Amino acid sequence: MSPTEAPQTPAAPSTTAGPDARPLPGLFVTGTDTGVGKTLISAALLHALAAHYPRVVGMKPVAAGTELVNGVQANDDVLALRAASTVQVDPALDNPVLLPDPVSPHIAARRAGVQITVAQLVGAYQALRLQADAVVVEGAGGFLVPLSDTETGADLARALALPVVLVVGLRLGCLNHALLTAQAIAASGLTLVGWVANHVDASMLAQADNIAYLQHQLATRYGSRALDVR
Repeated sequence: MSPTEAPQTPAAPSTTAGPDARPLPGLFVTGTDTGVGKTLISAALLHALAAHYPRVVGMKPVAAGTELVNGVQANDDVLALRAASTVQVDPALDNPVLLPDPVSPHIAARRAGVQITVAQLVGAYQALRLQADAVVVEGAGGFLVPLSDTETGADLARALALPVVLVVGLRLGCLNHALLTAQAIAASGLTLVGWVANHVDASMLAQADNIAYLQHQLATRYGSRALDVR
């Protein structure tokens, strides 16, 4: 995945909440779709958190799609998160499920003969938190991506109970996708702490108008502000 640079928005990167502006111990990053720049934004958030915490770690609970890197099968999103982290941890903690096929996690798991459970992923996160001051968790695909026949990415986010950052891929249809995702996040009882607009289609018309609409709607409906994480 090679997302393009995020556009400038009014707010600086925010990893804080509450009147004392203390950094949040963790964030869950989701997107309006796959390939919208979640890893780029997650890495930027890790760098921002590193200004407050000495031990920050990125986590990709489920990664689908690998290639051979130095003789080992690896996922490029996982490698990018590790490069942005300040400590190294057991791969079973920052990426407990690595699947070879670049398809929906529930299909990739079935093809690999693997069972994904939210309980398993939460257990890895809890163990990871013992080794880190702050964790940025990057979800797979969009918010409701299936992890199995019975559980989705939303179930994982709800179980982790972390504030959510939404990455909006700027292309035709993104307004609908962004508002539906924000609605699903709120319905899960989670806080949409911020969102990032990311250019993924240079030919898209009226990008500034789309951003302005989302700024108003997401602030009015969910109290969520745009972030500049460059």
